[in-house]
Amino acid sequence: MPVRPRDGALLRVPPWVPSWVPSWVPSSPMGRFDRMGDNTFVAGQEPWLERLGNLRNVVRQELVTRQLAAHLPRGPLRVLDVGAGQGTQALRLARLGHSVTAVEPDGRMRAAFEQAAAGLTPEQREHVTLVATDLAGLASVTRPTAYDVVMCHGVLMYLPESRAAVAGLARRVAPGGIVSIAARNGDAMAWRPAGRHDWPAALAALDEMRRAAEEGRDARYRNEIGVDARADTLASLTADCEAAGLEVTAWYGIRVASDDVPVDEPAPTGVELAALLDVEERLGASDPYRALGTLLHVIARRRA
Repeated sequence: MPVRPRDGALLRVPPWVPSWVPSWVPSSPMGRFDRMGDNTFVAGQEPWLERLGNLRNVVRQELVTRQLAAHLPRGPLRVLDVGAGQGTQALRLARLGHSVTAVEPDGRMRAAFEQAAAGLTPEQREHVTLVATDLAGLASVTRPTAYDVVMCHGVLMYLPESRAAVAGLARRVAPGGIVSIAARNGDAMAWRPAGRHDWPAALAALDEMRRAAEEGRDARYRNEIGVDARADTLASLTADCEAAGLEVTAWYGIRVASDDVPVDEPAPTGVELAALLDVEERLGASDPYRALGTLLHVIARRRA
């Protein structure tokens, strides 16, 4: 039963959800899935949305698209995007003919999603369902093992820990399907400040990484939209996947060479942009460079 709060809106509740389930209903803006103290993604929404066309975000989105494309099963596919944000990845897949359920808890991000979705054809829009809930409400509005692809990009860093979230994602994917996770790389936290020659910040990041390892916890940091966040390592994400019945089949680095540019650096165009993306793609797939990506992109397959 589609829910049309305004003409053409995509917000809807899947038709099989029982009528008593309230968790899809829009509410006041909430934190991005869970709280990291009193500081959530909500605090960083405005700078995030303002910077969507800048170099760092263009590289991130393009690299996620390219890296994921190499692992997509033959379509058309059933896709779940958890923390869909402004919809970059979800809408790209919808344009390719896949059926996409996009989960996003925040009203402002859903509005940005719907604005971007205005560029879809009517047929493509019919294959997109935008659901207003968070990870805690995922079980109420999505079916177990119903999706060929489950994506969760840029979400785990705003959660207190990752294991429960990865387990929840694994429960949504069909046997043989894939889960795509992009998270902050806890093994490379000092790389950005070092690239900027900000030696005190690089030392602080190294100290935090060391303390986190000694204390058996995940490293913490404040990101460039001013939000306190958490980092994962390849080892910890691999362990989370294994515990959830997923096998990591590939991993990549994102923004190996271009992460140290100013946050407001505009994306280049034409030949320069093409060359930048090609370099980042090759670095992100190659040792030893991929370990230095500011984001870690893991592809895991659910065991059949």
